[in-house]
Amino acid sequence: MMDGPDRLRVATRRRELVDAVLGRFFSLARKRAEALGPDYVELWTALEANTTGGKRFRPRMVFAAYTALGGDDDEAAANVGAAFELLHTALIVHDDVIDRDFMRRGSPNISGTYRDRALRRGAVDAAAEHQGISAAVIAGDLALFNAYRLIDRSGVADDIRSALLDLLDEAMFASAAGELIDIDLAGAPEAPLVDDILTMERLKTAVYSFEGPLQAGAVLAGAAPEVIATLGEFGREMGIAYQIVDDVLGVFGAEEETGKTTLGDLREGKRTVLTTYADSTPQWAAVKHHFGDPLLCDEDARLLRAALIDGGARAFADGLARYYANRALARLAEAHIPSALRTELHPVADAVLSRVR
Repeated sequence: MMDGPDRLRVATRRRELVDAVLGRFFSLARKRAEALGPDYVELWTALEANTTGGKRFRPRMVFAAYTALGGDDDEAAANVGAAFELLHTALIVHDDVIDRDFMRRGSPNISGTYRDRALRRGAVDAAAEHQGISAAVIAGDLALFNAYRLIDRSGVADDIRSALLDLLDEAMFASAAGELIDIDLAGAPEAPLVDDILTMERLKTAVYSFEGPLQAGAVLAGAAPEVIATLGEFGREMGIAYQIVDDVLGVFGAEEETGKTTLGDLREGKRTVLTTYADSTPQWAAVKHHFGDPLLCDEDARLLRAALIDGGARAFADGLARYYANRALARLAEAHIPSALRTELHPVADAVLSRVR
């Protein structure tokens, strides 16, 4: 069993392999774009910038399953992990378009970069925003298509490549369904059910962040079908727990740690487990008129947070996250799961839940 320093060294090396795959991909793309003009090169540069600096969480899930199940071709795993990372980039670029967000982690995203460029060139606000959003749609499309290309170029056998492409396709297919549900819930006059929120979060996040990458690592390692299926179940439950935690952090997190403002979800009126539970409490009813206010100030946000705590919504969400994390861990207790896989994945649950401790 690896100790802390060894685990860190291995994690660093895996990340470097994934970064190298993405670096080669973007270098070749920029070189190819040169023939089509400097503006196209600039778009590829902006797309790469939006792919750089993340936690490489999805590649970590690929490697976790792959190595624990006996895989030893780290280059192949890095290519598959990079494909899921590029899919992640595509989805967050398009998600920012849907949410009309022009910043991510305190810096302009692709929409913001191109909006600001248009403003410097003299465009009025509405036209500049349209240019920014249009560029982001194009960039997201490029990232989405090329996620599949990275699987094609992974060098694995044809039957493995076909199975990996099916997993990537399912991840994209489910995420689009989840995004559509999210849009519908945001526009609904009544608060949704908690089950509706959980269905949306499973489709929008859990499939491409946990289920797909874990199963891809297992497929790449040649695992038995029952192991692949159980990893999907683990990923589903853990992915839901992760998103519940993420929603809590969106309101209560430390901005210097999350890189995300804690006003955004409240200003947007984002439907989450927190706010759905709160909708039935008298504490929330007294301050609900502030929820969804695009000009929400810090003091009114403080009132909303207090209502979420006093009405029990925060405790409910924290408990629900623990419930789904425990359901995920229960899947690992099944007899066909190798002990090495349990050892590799138990810390995932701890890491998810520790984000809000």
